[in-house]
Amino acid sequence: MRPRSLVLFTVALVLAGGTTLIARGWLAQQAAKAAALAMPKAAPARSVLVARQALARGQILRPQDFSWQVWPAGRLEHAYILAGTRPIKAFAGWVARDPIGAGEPVTETKIVAPGNRGFLAAVLRPGMRAVSVPITVTSGISGFVFPGDRVDLLITYPVRLKDGAGDPTQHKAAETVLRDVRVIAIDQKLVSKDGEATVAHTATLEVTPKQSEIIAVASQMGQLSLSLRSLVNSGDHRLADSTRGNSQVTYTLDSEVSPLIANPMSSKGNSGEAGVTILRGGQHSEQPTRSQPASRGL
Repeated sequence: MRPRSLVLFTVALVLAGGTTLIARGWLAQQAAKAAALAMPKAAPARSVLVARQALARGQILRPQDFSWQVWPAGRLEHAYILAGTRPIKAFAGWVARDPIGAGEPVTETKIVAPGNRGFLAAVLRPGMRAVSVPITVTSGISGFVFPGDRVDLLITYPVRLKDGAGDPTQHKAAETVLRDVRVIAIDQKLVSKDGEATVAHTATLEVTPKQSEIIAVASQMGQLSLSLRSLVNSGDHRLADSTRGNSQVTYTLDSEVSPLIANPMSSKGNSGEAGVTILRGGQHSEQPTRSQPASRGL
């Protein structure tokens, strides 16, 4: 065989072998694609809204009470709230209709939206009442009291105190009448828009029947104010009426605020006991009392 023919034969043989390998590779790739298409696709994982911690019945909900959790596709229920349908902050101000355990999926049958029928009944704990009190820009802490916060209720009203000579003199007094009361609504709004401060005219409080009577009388005696409490020191589940014993009653006279006003409690010949005249409409009543000066230290 001539050398030229041998070279051509060798080149033809190499080309034939390469073509065969390429064809086999392409056929294997197409077979793999066909097998992949024939296999059923796994359903994509979805996230559902769950309670980050245990939620009690009647609890006013906040965004930090929820989180998104990946849930098996085969265990998804129609009532679950899926990620992408609504943001978590959309549920701020809702109320738990029933207790929800930590990590349990949240459904709209377990929570109530503000304004829906049954909202107020759900937010009130058993035996409690809802009472609205008038507030102003200053007495309402400039709009920074929100549903779910806890406050003390103060009253400012005029009193007549007898001086050392026995002559009655009108003074101003402030007294804390209720402590650790939960706010459930501000100006008919059960949730504030994106945490925005709103100057309100009324605040709705959750109180016991006895406390509702105290508020009814206090609203006729003088001006009511709210004092915001720290969430750390509040007792969320205390249902007992506020006691009116000596250890709980505190008040402050105008003479303790300004040194320009004479203190009738320290008049000559007065041992610390003084008569207090409480004005209620056109009537007044007198009772002895002992001053409890407010601390002026920082």
